Amino acid sequence: MGYTQPMTFPKEQKAGSICPTLEYSANTPLWSRVPTKDETGRYLGDFMMIITGLKKASSEHRKKTINALTHVLAHYSDIVVFADLNMKMSLLWVSIKPVKGMMVELPAAIIRSVPEAKLISDRPPVG
Repeated sequence: MGYTQPMTFPKEQKAGSICPTLEYSANTPLWSRVPTKDETGRYLGDFMMIITGLKKASSEHRKKTINALTHVLAHYSDIVVFADLNMKMSLLWVSIKPVKGMMVELPAAIIRSVPEAKLISDRPPVG
C-alpha cells in the first residue's frame, strides 16, 4: 500500500499565505482529489515531476527535499492551488492557476531548489 503526502492550500486562506497539510493518506486516487477549476471557474493547469532517488534517500535528505519543495510552493502560493508528493513513487503533482509563463517558471524554480526533480512531459522542452 502506498501513501501520498498531499500539500493542499485551503480556500479559506488569505491570499499569499501557505498552510500545507502534511497528512498521509492511503492510495486515494489522485484524480478524485485534484481540483480542476479555480474559485472563478477557470480551468487549472497542472504538471508532474519525478524526484529521482527520493524513495531510497535517507530520512534527512527526504526532509530537506520536502522543506525545499514547501519553500518554493510557498513562494508561488498565489498561483499554486494543490500539490501532492507521492513518496512511494517519488512523484510530485502540482495544480496551478492559469497565469502566463508559470508552467515554465514554477517547474524551473523547483529544479533550482531540488536538482534531482525532473519534469514529466509529452514532448521535449523548447530551447
